[in-house]
Amino acid sequence: MVKIAIAGAAGRMGRRIAALAIESEQFDIISALELPGHQAIGQDIGQLVGTGTFGVKITTELSAMPDVLIDFTTPEGTMHWLEVARTHNFPMVIGTTGLTESQLAEISHTAAEIPIVHSPNMSVGVNVLLRTVGELASILGEDYDIEITETHHRFKKDAPSGTAVALAKAICQATGRNFDEVAIFGRSGKSPRQAREIGIHAIRLGDTVGEHSVHFGCLGETITISHSAHNRDTFARGALRAAKWIVNKKPSLYTMQEVLFGD
Repeated sequence: MVKIAIAGAAGRMGRRIAALAIESEQFDIISALELPGHQAIGQDIGQLVGTGTFGVKITTELSAMPDVLIDFTTPEGTMHWLEVARTHNFPMVIGTTGLTESQLAEISHTAAEIPIVHSPNMSVGVNVLLRTVGELASILGEDYDIEITETHHRFKKDAPSGTAVALAKAICQATGRNFDEVAIFGRSGKSPRQAREIGIHAIRLGDTVGEHSVHFGCLGETITISHSAHNRDTFARGALRAAKWIVNKKPSLYTMQEVLFGD
């Protein structure tokens, strides 16, 4: 069994990762982690996620060295656990979103020392979408406007979602655009559409798990390609798949495209 530590274990994603790991009997959770002050510290992870007493309590420090650390926390939390993983020389799977450019650079730098899978979205379906949108944009060409919409629950802290940004960057890479020059985050006032720009729009609504749509439109037709997550299990299963895949890999920064498709 793969020995895992889960950072952010009491969060929405952390709890689903823990529950599915326990149910699968392919993973041994040796540490369930939260930052100091969290109200769940001291609780049994199995009881917290509804699978029954597991024998591992939520703590602020590793109780043993894992084969891999799965991190779904905050940007600040990720930087903390990144240093822990680097110090103790074990791999990480990072699903945290809202990271700054300097934080992303630190992850990339650390990946020279330890293997890291980093993805804003670990769903198989979303990664198929990421693989497809660039090719579609290239085929359709410059006559088609491109707009991206994303909807998440009211509690999501960052906007736009990391997945929406990744979709835009995939299109930019395939079509020779510079993301910083063409990305437009919402519109207000007099804002006529410019050639080659990519609009990105965030909606925060109730308990929506995650929806992403990429719209291609010209004067005559519209093509929309979408993905809807029905629950968080699709992301949790992807994270566990990445955790199993990255064990014994060489130090490098990997994506879910490599985990899922061998790219």
